Amino acid sequence: MTLPQLVFILVVLLVLAGLVLIAMECRRKNMQQWLGSYLSQKKPAIEAGPVHIMFSFVDHYEPQWGRPTYEVEVQRVARWREGYKAMAGKHRDADGVHPQHTFFYPEEEYRVEHLNEIADLCREGYGEIEVHLHHDHDTDAGLREKINRFVKTLHDTHGALPIDPATGRPAFAFIHGNWSLDNSRGDGRWCGVNNELRVLGELGCYADFTLPSAPSDTQTKKINSIYYAADDCDKPKSHNTGVDVRVGGQASGDLLIMQGPLALNWKNRRWGLVPRIENSDVRAAYPPTRDRVDLWVNQHIHVKGRPNWIFIKVHTHGTQDRDIEALLGQPVDEMHSYLESKYNDGKNYALHYVNSREVFNIIKAAEAGLTGNPHQYRDHVLPKPPMFNAAK
Repeated sequence: MTLPQLVFILVVLLVLAGLVLIAMECRRKNMQQWLGSYLSQKKPAIEAGPVHIMFSFVDHYEPQWGRPTYEVEVQRVARWREGYKAMAGKHRDADGVHPQHTFFYPEEEYRVEHLNEIADLCREGYGEIEVHLHHDHDTDAGLREKINRFVKTLHDTHGALPIDPATGRPAFAFIHGNWSLDNSRGDGRWCGVNNELRVLGELGCYADFTLPSAPSDTQTKKINSIYYAADDCDKPKSHNTGVDVRVGGQASGDLLIMQGPLALNWKNRRWGLVPRIENSDVRAAYPPTRDRVDLWVNQHIHVKGRPNWIFIKVHTHGTQDRDIEALLGQPVDEMHSYLESKYNDGKNYALHYVNSREVFNIIKAAEAGLTGNPHQYRDHVLPKPPMFNAAK
């Protein structure tokens, strides 16, 4: 065998080994569930005028994460109470609004004193409070009882959650614990309710903000989308597909699904071959670098027919001790500085820091065909929660 032949064989073997590694990694990360959708997505044509960036940070805010002592819970909340204001107070968007943090607080971890502290931070202009839930082997009746009780507590005790003018009842956004919305885990754990989308809609949920959940098997086939999901009440994971929200359209199905960016990050690769999954998760081990911010923007999540309004929703677990400093310190501080320098120049881009309720309102404004500066639609359908009226 000649040397060129040997080199050729070695190259072929290396390529085959690389392909095997890529296939194994894809399988391990459940990428087969959504990779086809990612590869087939098309970027829309941009209209004339600035691109408006709606940037939203949602938090699975769990002071009792890891079952710490009560003193540790208090310390975690106190660090957020002071640290977030110190960091976010340095930043403003095109409308003069500080970065907005939506605290999705777990029903099963409720402590009045923790919510009081977060409500005070929100009243100072730094975010809003919404509903988070971890449950397992639950039922329709059990889910209804938990959500109804917690929604009433958040509204009556803390002035959180807006009143829906159409129903006169509190409305809420939702993030499912363990990503298991609509009983979507393959092993059936951490939910149990196949008609969860319908139940949430009936109880006043205006949108779900759980996704993306990759590499979990709860990740949907549909990605980088804002859509309505119709519940098949006899089967799990009904939000695997849905109907895109579009200009001139109307609500359908049972629940609006607001997804954050999901992509492949080729600038961050395992073994130098396999791109890391960009799943919008911000933490110390995966800080919000400039290349990640650009990747979020480039996924171009928008209401169909309104490509100049881009929605970016990133998430975190804000009270996990290993990540708190990254979320309140330099990494997120630099992320906001980069957003404000590159995506808020007033000509090509305009940046808008929005909470989850404002995201929904601006989506509905786009659906209704409204135009102009999305800032004017922050309270388009759902008004501010009562806590802000009491603060005036």
